[in-house]
Amino acid sequence: MTGIFEELGVRPVLNAHGNRTALGGSTPTPAVRALMDQMDEYYVDMGDLVDRVGERVADMIGVEAALVTSGCAAALAVGAAACMTGDDPDKMEQIPDTTGMPNEFIIQRQLRVRYDRSMTIPGGRLVEIGDDDRTTPEHLEAAIGPNTAGIHYLAPGDRPGALPIEDVIRIGHSRGVPIIVDAAGQVYPVENLSKYARMGADLVAYGAKYFGAVNSSGLLTGRKDLVSIARTHSSIGFESTPVKSFGRPMKLDRQEVVAVYAALREWLTTNHENRFAEYEARIASLRAEIGDIPGVTFFETPEDGPPDGLRLMIDPDAVGKTAEEVGEELKAGNPSIWVRQPVGPDGLVFRMPTLKTGGEKVIAQRLRELLT
Repeated sequence: MTGIFEELGVRPVLNAHGNRTALGGSTPTPAVRALMDQMDEYYVDMGDLVDRVGERVADMIGVEAALVTSGCAAALAVGAAACMTGDDPDKMEQIPDTTGMPNEFIIQRQLRVRYDRSMTIPGGRLVEIGDDDRTTPEHLEAAIGPNTAGIHYLAPGDRPGALPIEDVIRIGHSRGVPIIVDAAGQVYPVENLSKYARMGADLVAYGAKYFGAVNSSGLLTGRKDLVSIARTHSSIGFESTPVKSFGRPMKLDRQEVVAVYAALREWLTTNHENRFAEYEARIASLRAEIGDIPGVTFFETPEDGPPDGLRLMIDPDAVGKTAEEVGEELKAGNPSIWVRQPVGPDGLVFRMPTLKTGGEKVIAQRLRELLT
C-alpha cells in the first residue's frame, strides 16, 4: 500500500462488486477526465452549463428534456418536488412543508427499496399498495385520490407480482397523475436511456455513474415542463432564480456536470460487444485459475444477457467454510476485495465492469489461498 492510501491509512479495494456508491461508484475514463480537466481552466456560469448540457443530453438520448443532478437520489427528490408544487414559486419555497398541496406518491409493495425514501426528502409521503402476493390494477385505482402527487415505479419492474409499467402509466395518466421511474442502473442496452420516457413515463431518474460519469452525478429526464420545475428546485435553481429552493445542498461541480456529458457521449458510441468480450475473457481467466478447487462450481452471470461476471458456488462441507465467510475474508485482506454476497446461502458473484484489468488474477490467487 503506497501513496495516498498509506498516508490516510485506508485500504485500497479491488471492486468486483459493481458501481456501488460506498466504494466510490465509478472510475471515469481518460477521455472523460480530459474534458473535466478542460473545465478547470476557467470558471463558468453554472446555469448556462447545466442548461446546455441538459439540451445536449436530451438530444443524444431522444427525450424532451434532461437535468444533471447530484445522483439518482437527487433526481428523484427534485422530481418529486416538481410533481407536488407545479410551477408555483410560493409552494416551491414552502417545501418541505406540503400543507395545501398533493404530497402522496403511490408505490408497489413488490417494488420497495431503501432508495425510494428519496421521494420523501421534499416532504413527499409514500403510500404502499398491493398485498404479499401481487399488486393489481384495482389496488392502484383505489389508491389514487386528491392528495396523489405521483406514482413511483422501480425499473425494470420484473419482480414477481409487480404491476407492469404499461398498466401503471395507463391508469395514472387516465387520472392525470404523473409517473416517476427510478431507472438508476438501467443504462444498457443504451435504448433504456429513453425507453421509459418513450413509454410515457413523465420523469425518469438515472445514476450517471453507471455509464462512466463520476459517483456523485445523475440525470433526470422526461417532460420538459416537469424537468424545468425540477431545475428550479435544484441547487442551480437556488443560485440562478429568485426562488429559495430546497435543493441547494445537492450542488454539483462544473467538472461533474461536464463528466456526465462526456461519459454519456462515450457510452453511446462504445462498441459494447467488444466491452462484453473483454469481460468474458477475464471471466474465463478467473475460471481457469481456480477451476480445479474441490467444492467450487461456476456459472456466468447474468443468465438473461451478455455475461459480465462469474457466480461462484461453494460447498461448505467440501471447503470447510461458507460463501459468506469467504466473502468476509476477501474483504478483510489488503487489498480488500469486495464482491456481491451472498447469492443464496452458498454463492458469491465477481463482477468485471468495475474490476481493474488484472484484478481477476489477484482474486484467483486470494481464492486459492482461502479455499485450499
